[in-house]
Amino acid sequence: MSRKVVRTSKFRHVFGQGVKADQCYDDIRISQMTWDSNFCSVNPKFVAMIVDASGGGAFMVLPLSKTGRIDMSYPTVCGHTGPVLDIEFCPHNDNIIASGSEDCSVMIWEIPDGGLTTSLTDPVVKLDGHSKRVGILSWHPTAHNVLMSAACDNVVILWNVARGEEVVRIDTVHTDLIYSACWNRDGSRILTACKDKFLRVLDPRKGTVLLEKEKPHEGSRPIRAVFVSDGKILTTGFSRMSERQVALWDPKNFGEPLTLQELDTSSGVLLPFFDPDTGVVYLCGKGDSSIRYFEITDEAPYVHYLSMYSSKESQKGIGSMPKRGLEVNKCEITRFYKLHERKCEPIVMTVPRKSDLFQEDLYPDTIGPEPSVEADEWFQGKDAPPIMISLKDGFVATTKAKEFKVHKSLLKTTTASAGNQQDSSGVRRLKIILMLHEN
Repeated sequence: MSRKVVRTSKFRHVFGQGVKADQCYDDIRISQMTWDSNFCSVNPKFVAMIVDASGGGAFMVLPLSKTGRIDMSYPTVCGHTGPVLDIEFCPHNDNIIASGSEDCSVMIWEIPDGGLTTSLTDPVVKLDGHSKRVGILSWHPTAHNVLMSAACDNVVILWNVARGEEVVRIDTVHTDLIYSACWNRDGSRILTACKDKFLRVLDPRKGTVLLEKEKPHEGSRPIRAVFVSDGKILTTGFSRMSERQVALWDPKNFGEPLTLQELDTSSGVLLPFFDPDTGVVYLCGKGDSSIRYFEITDEAPYVHYLSMYSSKESQKGIGSMPKRGLEVNKCEITRFYKLHERKCEPIVMTVPRKSDLFQEDLYPDTIGPEPSVEADEWFQGKDAPPIMISLKDGFVATTKAKEFKVHKSLLKTTTASAGNQQDSSGVRRLKIILMLHEN
């Protein structure tokens, strides 16, 4: 009787490699804040990192090509009055980035092509609606100018960024601190993990709970959750004995996990990065010096350990490059930007192949930068799948300009809470033409 010893997988030999020293971003004072967000966001134009700042909060945005030592006087984005806790680039415009801060505000910034020449203090839009520090931000994957924020006031807000308006406020669902909040592939569902030990799937427009699971992990330490393929949910958390765990759930049957694996006894929260094109999930622990990666399939045990990238230095944060920013001719399937105490190091994950030709099995059509629905349409109930692109000839951005209209009050302070009725005579329209994804 023949027995298959090793599971066949094209990702079995994926290996990670740090780039050479001259391709790192050096002499950057990464933020010392104890907060479990990525601290880094990256796209095909820029890499952004939260940095230490005296008297407020700041983050640095560098063009990808600006490697080497970064001067102490390099300009930052420094409009927040408290430390910045989370940043995220807009998936539909490489020049737009959102930041959430301890000062309870969310700010939207426009980064000029080529990077900053002077420090940026005035945001394009300021969104006020939270009463405590804002620690989680997530742009809608398919709807243009829709942003989700979650704060320590246990409230999730969905914003129409172009109007500077709070549209949906989910404030009665979570009874404690929200650990993580993310969208599914087409943005028709929100998944949250909360300190009250509940995992919840929400209807984003109604703010109602569709499904919930109590105690996905027995331990009391933070839980992270992401949607993976076929609507399944992957969680990372801790056992009662503080061992780190990874689990896969089928929301149709929330009773028992499809699989639950114990990993080690480190204390850092595991940040999951799921790649829907390959089915590979990367677990990056804050404070770890390694990145584990697993393949998720339909056959038991569903989450298959592949390998681990190890290095000497621990990671303070990590960002992941969108698929359209990778070098397909080198069989690069992911590129992480790992934050050390004083630098940012790109780490390339590669599938070894002998051929230089385009590998169609590694690069199916992937999510492109074009939104498939406008904010107003989405809030009125229209869902749309993401618009896919091919990476075969290297992704080339469309030259079509996308108009980003912002309504701003002439008053010095603009609040964007739902109850704030602005006088129509005191509103002017600010038109900003933003080029989408110029190479």
